Amino acid sequence: MRDTPPERMRDIPFVDAHVHLWDLDHLRYPWLTGPFGDDGPNGSVEAIATTYLPADYRAESMNWTVAGIVHVDAGADATHALAETEWLEGLADKGGLPTGIVAFAALDDPNVEPLLAAHAGHGRVRGIRHIVNWHADPRRTYTARDITDHSDWARGFALLGKYGLSFDLQAYPGQFLALARLLAAYPDTPVVINHLGMPVADDPDGRAQWRTGMAALAALPQVAVKISGFGFVQRPWTVDDARPWIAETIDLFGPDRCLIASDFPTDRLFGTFDATLDAYATIIAGYSEDERRAMWGRNADRVYRLGLGV
Repeated sequence: MRDTPPERMRDIPFVDAHVHLWDLDHLRYPWLTGPFGDDGPNGSVEAIATTYLPADYRAESMNWTVAGIVHVDAGADATHALAETEWLEGLADKGGLPTGIVAFAALDDPNVEPLLAAHAGHGRVRGIRHIVNWHADPRRTYTARDITDHSDWARGFALLGKYGLSFDLQAYPGQFLALARLLAAYPDTPVVINHLGMPVADDPDGRAQWRTGMAALAALPQVAVKISGFGFVQRPWTVDDARPWIAETIDLFGPDRCLIASDFPTDRLFGTFDATLDAYATIIAGYSEDERRAMWGRNADRVYRLGLGV
């Protein structure tokens, strides 16, 4: 491995594997609608509760060589899931972004299949995300119960392969061992773990639980992971805070299954776009150029089948 100045990463094609766009005048986003409090998993999101369009993303990312972006379901009202996909396709037709789409579908809905089919009928849709973070602490949990334990959710997940869809997994480490057993039954369905597996560092044995769960998922060759969202683990955070978590993630999955992503504008709650990517660039600077390019864009291009050829 060799060190490379982080500033050189600004010239390497970046495929941002996790971006959110929203128009608050077009669709309803309950989590971006006041009143706002600071007692939820994200803290207060009032600072980002404004419309965010491709032009806003381009402005924040202007110092980087962005080759493409993957839009990940942005928390629109569940009844607007297909409308979000249609809106995103319209944006891309006009301006080229987003390059790929990870849409929302509630996999525990017994009638989810028509929605999966409708999403898959859109040319830029590559996968589905259904946030399933469950935690016993009500301040951390996103769901009232662990829906991944239920047969309806497993049946919904099983349908993804039928429509050629990947799955973006946002869950907590305490759910990973059971999820690994389920995912192992569907080796042809690509899975991308969001935000380093969202470790809960202050849980009893939180780091060990994260390590054990991530190792179980890493043992499945169809599973990749996003290096993103460290503000969900600790805020504020520094390069030194994030480095050991990211280094261990890369050790577990290998550079060929790690995708670096901004998670903007959500991660603006924790720092600027430049500061966020500079931190990730600094942390991976010791890897070979081929490994850095893979994590910086090639893996996202491959996993999400974007055809960019970066």
